[in-house]
Amino acid sequence: MARVAVDISLPHLDRPFDYLVPEPLAASAVPGSQVRVRFAGQLVSGFVLARLASSEHPGKLGFLERVTAAEPVLTPEIAALARAVADRYGGTLADVLRLAIPPRHAAASKTARGSAVAADSAVLAGAALVRSGDLTDGNGSLGAADNAVSSWQRYQAGQSFLAALAAGTSPRAVWSALPGPTWPDEIAQAVAAVAEARRGAVVVVPDARDLARVDGALASRLGSGRHVVLSASLGPAERYRRWLAVARGEVTIAAGTRSAMFAPVADLGLVVLWDEGDDLHAEPRAPYPHAREVLALRAYLAHSGALIGGFARTAEAALLVSSGWARPLAASRGEVRKRAPAVQAAGDEAELARDEAARSARLPSIALRTARAALVHGPVLVQVPRRGYLTAVACERCHARARCDCGGPAELPGPQAPLRCGWCGSAIGRSCRRCGHQGLRAVMTGARRTAEELGRAFSPLPVLTSGGSRVLAQVGGEPAVVVATPGAEPVADGGGYAAAVLLDGWAMLGLASLRAAEEALRRWLNAAALVRSGPDGGNVVIVADGSQQAVQALVRWDPATFADRELAERDELRFPPAARMASVSGPAAAVDELLAVARLPGDAEVLGPLPAASREPGRPTAGAAAAGAAGDRDGPVPDAVRYLVRVPRPEGTELALVLRAAQAVRTAAKEPGAVRVQLDPAALI
Repeated sequence: MARVAVDISLPHLDRPFDYLVPEPLAASAVPGSQVRVRFAGQLVSGFVLARLASSEHPGKLGFLERVTAAEPVLTPEIAALARAVADRYGGTLADVLRLAIPPRHAAASKTARGSAVAADSAVLAGAALVRSGDLTDGNGSLGAADNAVSSWQRYQAGQSFLAALAAGTSPRAVWSALPGPTWPDEIAQAVAAVAEARRGAVVVVPDARDLARVDGALASRLGSGRHVVLSASLGPAERYRRWLAVARGEVTIAAGTRSAMFAPVADLGLVVLWDEGDDLHAEPRAPYPHAREVLALRAYLAHSGALIGGFARTAEAALLVSSGWARPLAASRGEVRKRAPAVQAAGDEAELARDEAARSARLPSIALRTARAALVHGPVLVQVPRRGYLTAVACERCHARARCDCGGPAELPGPQAPLRCGWCGSAIGRSCRRCGHQGLRAVMTGARRTAEELGRAFSPLPVLTSGGSRVLAQVGGEPAVVVATPGAEPVADGGGYAAAVLLDGWAMLGLASLRAAEEALRRWLNAAALVRSGPDGGNVVIVADGSQQAVQALVRWDPATFADRELAERDELRFPPAARMASVSGPAAAVDELLAVARLPGDAEVLGPLPAASREPGRPTAGAAAAGAAGDRDGPVPDAVRYLVRVPRPEGTELALVLRAAQAVRTAAKEPGAVRVQLDPAALI
């Protein structure tokens, strides 16, 4: 007989079921194989977890209908990880397995063993970004830990970290990467050290551009065929073919975006997460796991090493260090000063003494002077928080904000375009509702308008834009102005940008979010890291209040201290990650019923209810959207509410389990109204 994890997401059915195995299927229904079974009268898919001699179920057992994939695709390690992730986030095993295992592709599953790694990776465009030499010697030995020119020597414990990986041990580190283009090769060096110990590695990055750079670095360090890239852009057939190569053990190094955190690498020796604060690492599908938490949990269960980091550091990463789970991996302050660009806030005292308008001007004189001087030596990056033309406008006479009937802000998509609503897209007249004047003034300027203004200021130099549907991966080293939105900044040839100007700092710092300052600093550091070092003439101007902690952390290039302070403040306020918090949203009656059924921990604190509706008329919040997705496919539930349930961090898993148990009571009774439960929802706090 076989114990099967059935692909059903109902919480009250979140357990394995036993099935009899017909004699013709006895050889193919092995643990890890995909099967079809009959459940409640319907044929559903499932995975064989184990083969058993007998069952404890006292009733009648059904038979397996057929084996859809005899080749094991669910390894014991991934099965245990999926169960742990489901328990941590209050979800079901079926939901996690949908994230962990890509849909089966019949043609790809028939691919002969070894053919998946015969060709080079399909994302080798990043190879041109790798500047360092190969670690392999003439005999093909990796020798990463002993390489004298390793850029890890710049970090205080860098060589020791590589040596520990090469020796087969499992060091865990939170990495504060030095600015510059070397981080993909440094990841490749760590992976090479693990490969030298004959162990596997999983590398997870936020997006395709970062993946291309890491792919090129791995190919340069390891040679072709030593790793695979897992990305949704490959298409279902190719992605499944490469995933099978990992599951078969043909390749033991996998790199990819968020879904690669579940890659079934054999004998895992290292997990790597780059730019761990990027919101692309948060899974938008139930049970909404974060790659950082999944990889940390996987490193713990698999007894593997971990390298979690980026240019910035989150409070969650600071907690990993303060708890002793990981060690900090950073360069000395002297090395940081040598590698980082010179950063100056536009509103500091010295500049205000020279230019009184620097406090309020969108593009103060220091920014223009810095850009003009730097353009003699190379390209200049200008980061703008918003894409578009004018994302908010007001009356030129009375300064009243222009709004739509739905309450959304009026925006101007182009210089000659009519006004439209930024929420519903409806056309809006130019006449002010308060005074009737038709003149407009800009309130929030987007990247397109900024590029237009800079084109006039720095004519005849070219002005390039990167953002939205047109993201540049790389620009040349010749003088040019590059206007980019956060996350879309291209890499510059010739050692990096000569300077960067970070505009509208108030717009990012002023977001109504627990992570506003943390996210602003992360975006600024990622952009500033593309600039040449201070000794090489690189300069960065941040247009923001210089007294803000995030601005000061950028000026000092000290994300670790900022993260420690952020963690201390959240600990005092009992916010994640110092505490665990669950968002419970849905129809009011259903949410009240679930919380009444749930046996919450004794220290639990229930906050709410709040309407899971617009904070401003016509603008749905994340809570409203969540309630709509959970209950009504046609839109938000009118009476939706949201509660937050907070517990001390040690009781977080207990909270997740009791909320799942309460969900199980409701689904077993077929109660109306779907309730969404999400642990530590950053977007809702």
